Amino acid sequence: MNIKRMALPILFSSLMAVGANGQVAKNVLTETQQDLAIIACLTAKGDLGKLKVFINQGLDRGLTVSQVKEALSHLYAYAGFPRSLNALGTLEAVLNERKAARKKTVEGKDADPLPKNFDALKKGTEVQAKFVGGTFNYKFSPATDYYLKAHLFGDIFARNSLSHGERELVTIAALSGMDGVKSQLESHKKGALNMGLNKQQVESIGLTLEREKLIPGMYGGDSPWPRGNPNPYAKFFVGKSYLASMGANLNNVTFEPKCRNNWHIHTDAVQVLIAVSGRGWYVEEGKEPVEMLPGTVIAIPKGKKHWHGAAKDSWFQHLTYHAEEGKNENKWLEPVSDEEYNKLP
Repeated sequence: MNIKRMALPILFSSLMAVGANGQVAKNVLTETQQDLAIIACLTAKGDLGKLKVFINQGLDRGLTVSQVKEALSHLYAYAGFPRSLNALGTLEAVLNERKAARKKTVEGKDADPLPKNFDALKKGTEVQAKFVGGTFNYKFSPATDYYLKAHLFGDIFARNSLSHGERELVTIAALSGMDGVKSQLESHKKGALNMGLNKQQVESIGLTLEREKLIPGMYGGDSPWPRGNPNPYAKFFVGKSYLASMGANLNNVTFEPKCRNNWHIHTDAVQVLIAVSGRGWYVEEGKEPVEMLPGTVIAIPKGKKHWHGAAKDSWFQHLTYHAEEGKNENKWLEPVSDEEYNKLP
């Protein structure tokens, strides 16, 4: 078995055109933006223990009290008052501890007062139209439509202690950590592009949260590599997987978190795996498991019993091809048991 972690070979580099704009996802957020995203996600999850840690980290790295306070207040509109108030209480406790320890903390500037003639409904209607890229009216519930325009996009977005782009960053991060809000998350990922963020920044929110294991890897399944269709070999897999033909002798396999293929043997050719996204595992019988990260290349000898798949907390994609085109016979064996799989970190 030949295992390498290296700069991707020429073959891999030449394939990048199939990804979004030919780029592998790269985190382009500043430390401040990353800290805001993590704090927002933990607020939505209600994980106050971790929230305390990352509020401290953010304040140590230059976040101001005003920025954190505004982000937590903003999130009542998305995560609810209970989560927002719990998070603000955590921030207050952190500040008291830092004061007692005489740790440097920058207060920052609070939002400027709104003008006396401020028309929240008018301003909110304009901001909402910018966000959606046109006029939007929620006719099913006129009261909710008013709240969205006058209060959310009016009163809240008018506070200039966070930019519109920062507010969308915080919102996307919070929604990413919540169940059952996929349509709202997708809407904000799209609308954020109209509010000052670019596509790479939006993608980097997910990368930041994935790095801290706050959401499944690959931003819930997004990736610059094609997912393809449900795997026609699904009966040999535990969990959901997808297969995308890349042409000739090359395929891209996508595994959802915890998905893995059965033990199997390649009987007539060496198989090569190139990890391209997320985190996964390669396990060969009688040998230590090998963690697969983007750039890991594994050449699997003929006749070796093995399996490969995703980590528990991450989607995973690898390219695969056989060293001899036209030779790809597999001998499928027993599934990898939960007991065996769960021994992996």
